[in-house]
Amino acid sequence: MTMTVRDFRATDAEAVAAARRSAFPFLVTTPRTVVWTSESAPVEQHHRLLVAEVDGRVVGSSEVGLFHDSEEPGQAFADTTVGAGARGRGVGSALVTAAEEYLSGLGTAKIFSWTLDEASSVTFAERRGYRRGRCSRVQRLDLTAAELPPLGAGGLPDGVELRTAADFADDPRPLYAADVECTADEPGDVDTATPPYAEWLALNWEHPALDRELTSVAVVDGAVAAYSVAHTDGRGRYWSGMTGTRRAFRGRGLAKLTKNDSLRRARSAGCREAFTGNDGDNGPMPAVNKWFGYEPAATEWRYVRELSA
Repeated sequence: MTMTVRDFRATDAEAVAAARRSAFPFLVTTPRTVVWTSESAPVEQHHRLLVAEVDGRVVGSSEVGLFHDSEEPGQAFADTTVGAGARGRGVGSALVTAAEEYLSGLGTAKIFSWTLDEASSVTFAERRGYRRGRCSRVQRLDLTAAELPPLGAGGLPDGVELRTAADFADDPRPLYAADVECTADEPGDVDTATPPYAEWLALNWEHPALDRELTSVAVVDGAVAAYSVAHTDGRGRYWSGMTGTRRAFRGRGLAKLTKNDSLRRARSAGCREAFTGNDGDNGPMPAVNKWFGYEPAATEWRYVRELSA
């Protein structure tokens, strides 16, 4: 077996996407998103996509970079994926070693990495000195069989109207303001600064998986109050990128309303499976998803290694 770890090339996109889908079938991953992520990363992130090639075939990858917007310097990420048929052959070790060497050269103090809650993955991480942090629970909804609750039975609440992200194509700034506020309240292990509007446009609004027609927005008396982001892959898979309600409008069921509208649009558009991920410390959204009929699909752990140790 001949194995090489090298930098990603655009011609690797299909193989990288296939490996990611085999390892994380709930994620929205396409060759286009792989290329776009590599090409659009902020310079300050020092983003690098490493691939492992075995006997001339790409079988895994490691996406690495700095949390350039972190309030604490020296924090980085390294998320490694190996295709299901190539595991147990040293591919993961080679990728992680290369990722750690690169990040160490950038002065990294901590490396964060997502790991599936399965024995082989957990053992691999812990043997390399990573310790377990917070968890994320992935849930799945079969859109072909789901009995979605009625949408605003009896009409929408007074002053509330439903729109889509596409309606904000000329000026997405109201969505930016809502997303910044809601994201700031999300639990996490890396505190980040508010992204400038231009960066939000580049990394969120222009994301190739974002489906603006399926992303629902609740507007109350002319102001954006809640939203539910839809990412799709053109293969029948839908991922909830973010569902949030601005602080002044919480407790009125608007998160349920926008997500319900988005899921209904997704089903009408031909999506068959809907996935969502919730931080283990986020209580409200799992309850909302259970109300829709989502069922557990996978658990991921955020592992961290302190290089100084």
